[in-house]
This record gives sequence, structure tokens and C-alpha cells, in this order.
Amino acid sequence: MAHVIQFSEAAFIALHGMVIVARSKKDELVNVIQIAERLNSSKHHVAKVMQRLVKDGFLYSHRGPSGGFSLKVPPKEITLLDLYESIEGKIEIGDCPLDTPVCPFDKCIFNNVTKKMTEEFVEYMSNETLENFI
Repeated sequence: MAHVIQFSEAAFIALHGMVIVARSKKDELVNVIQIAERLNSSKHHVAKVMQRLVKDGFLYSHRGPSGGFSLKVPPKEITLLDLYESIEGKIEIGDCPLDTPVCPFDKCIFNNVTKKMTEEFVEYMSNETLENFI
């Protein structure tokens, strides 16, 4: 089945994994296995994504048998856009979905719908924080 909007598995893991960590009790750590089982994802992929979020300053990583992740930043200060761009890179809003510098037509056949969708996506993601999902 085709989807107009599709997230990478890494972005899915980042967004949902951070909600899982944010929902944990104050002193409770959430480990890779717990996140992987909850999301039905590979623990290796979850580990890679979560380490990226550690590197970007959203999480603390605690090593050892009882280790795991905890939030480094308050949930109200982390937007879904922050997390998405941490994994996928900065979203650029352009006129052409194919980034074609010269259009072969006088008028875009997409009528800028992709630009509008991207702008709405960015607006939604920047207004939603982790706190909204706790």
C-alpha cells in the first residue's frame, strides 16, 4: 500500500522511544530492550537511534546491567520536530518536491501542495512537545 507521508523506521523509533522514556517514572531508566519490545523493532536499531539522541543532547545514557536512558531536557522543551530533525536532518521547505531548479511546465502540476503539506507538518511538529504525550 502506498503512503503519501512515510516515516523512516529511525524517525519512528526516535519519536516513540522518547515518549516511552518521558513516560517512565522519575528515577526509572528505560533500556534498549524495553523500547525495542514495545516498538517491535530491532534492539540494534533502537540502540543506534537512541545513541544519536544522546549525542544530540536529549538523553542521558547510563551504562551497566541496570542502565538505560533518562531525559536530559524537560519534556516541555523537546518538540517532535527537534527529534525528527535529529534523525532525518533539517527540513527544508521548497517549492518543488523534486528540487528541480527549472520546471518543464509553466505551472507546477502539484500546485504547491507538497510545500503546503511540508509547512503544515513543520508547524504541527514544532508545536507538539513530549509533555503533550505523557
